[in-house]
Amino acid sequence: MANIAEMVKNLRWEQTRAKREVERLGDAISALGKLARNTLGAYAKRLGRKKRTMSAAARRRISLAQKARWAKARRVEALAPVRRMSQAARKKIAAAQRARWAKARADQKKAA
Repeated sequence: MANIAEMVKNLRWEQTRAKREVERLGDAISALGKLARNTLGAYAKRLGRKKRTMSAAARRRISLAQKARWAKARRVEALAPVRRMSQAARKKIAAAQRARWAKARADQKKAA
């Protein structure tokens, strides 16, 4: 008899544990369900509005307009003049830089 009472006690403990597990699963399902419903379509349904859809023709028009904008931007970049420096300007800059370095070395020798 004591053996059966022990079995009933163990079964009740298992039942309690199973109930807790089912509650945890229910909480997890409801939390995930809230995340899944948190989309524009579900939001619109809650407000009583239909989800906005766009026709294929409208999507195509938008696509073509965007492609035209990008093409125009690329065309403007391509038309921009490329500035090149003359050989004389390069020689002037190089000579000025050599003079700066020579002055810096002379100042360094004076300080030493």
